[in-house]
Amino acid sequence: MTTVAVSLPADIAAAVRVLVVDDSVVIRGTVARWLGEDPRLQVVGSAANGVIGLRMAEKLLPDVVILDIEMPEMDGLTALPLILAAAPGAQVLMSSTLTRKGAEVSFRAMSLGAADYLAKPSALREAGQTEAFRAELCAKVRALGATAQRRRLSRSEASPRFAATPRPPARPLVLRPPSRVRPQILAVGASTGGPQALAQFFGALRDRITLPILVTQHMPATFTAILAEHLTKASGIAAAEGQDGEPVRPHRLYVAPGGRHMLVETRGSERVIRLSDEPPENYCRPAVDPMFRTLAAAYGPAVLAVVLTGMGQDGTRGAGLIAEGGGTLLAQDEASSVVWGMPGALAQAGLASAVLPLGELAGAVERIISGGRP
Repeated sequence: MTTVAVSLPADIAAAVRVLVVDDSVVIRGTVARWLGEDPRLQVVGSAANGVIGLRMAEKLLPDVVILDIEMPEMDGLTALPLILAAAPGAQVLMSSTLTRKGAEVSFRAMSLGAADYLAKPSALREAGQTEAFRAELCAKVRALGATAQRRRLSRSEASPRFAATPRPPARPLVLRPPSRVRPQILAVGASTGGPQALAQFFGALRDRITLPILVTQHMPATFTAILAEHLTKASGIAAAEGQDGEPVRPHRLYVAPGGRHMLVETRGSERVIRLSDEPPENYCRPAVDPMFRTLAAAYGPAVLAVVLTGMGQDGTRGAGLIAEGGGTLLAQDEASSVVWGMPGALAQAGLASAVLPLGELAGAVERIISGGRP
């Protein structure tokens, strides 16, 4: 076993400051009320369009901005870079509809610096959709707010007046040795901040590997189809949503479709994709854990899995089975993650063979596939 010292996140005492920018007075009021019921969150303002939102962001310096896309006077896509410049360190959560147009604009917004997106239900009157939307909203705001506060604290402590402030000692992480078996499949799990991280990761790999690749990103239907298109452009590898029953082939990238778990099972001498409508795991469907579990069973020590930025702990249980089977796991480090929940849980459980910045993960994957060490 190897150990590496890393600093774990400090508890953030102050409430997360949130600015809501949406042209719907109903949505502004509902979102503000929901967030206000969480003692860890504080709504510091609301605005009906991007012009007002920009002024308020510059004045209030929120931790998180919830930004609608379609608004009069100044839409969200136009306001986004201006808000990021006016409120340095703020994390912007785009709010879009569950349509192809909404998905495409959300992906464009994330390429311009938005931290994540939130897919609005078609009607806030639908009880099931409302509760799921509310839970996702509050969880994402808390996670992004903690990231914003932590980064601002780090910048403050880097100034001379904080030079004498003692830092808590780093807690060592235990690293596992990588598998001695060359990988036969690459699996990647991600959540908050994942679309940007996936594009960078696969852009660095391009088409230099021929293994089959499976990706589970927490994302609704429609969005996952757009994600596959973006990954095709980034990687040079043919990417598409996985189809139930299709064989797992080399030099293909399979994306778990929104609303369904993506699994792999052995059928005779070949492995095939299976899609499952089983209940959500870790409040998600698709979830990373079911994919990892089935890969451990199907490939044993020949699994190479990577966990990228994301909130929560999805993937850690399945990663435990991959580790027990002798496979190799890599985790993105805290500094390069939008939220160090999923990769942090994996790292703290002692399951990773390396914890690396996003920009170094592709190189580590190539070395492992070539028979080297990360």
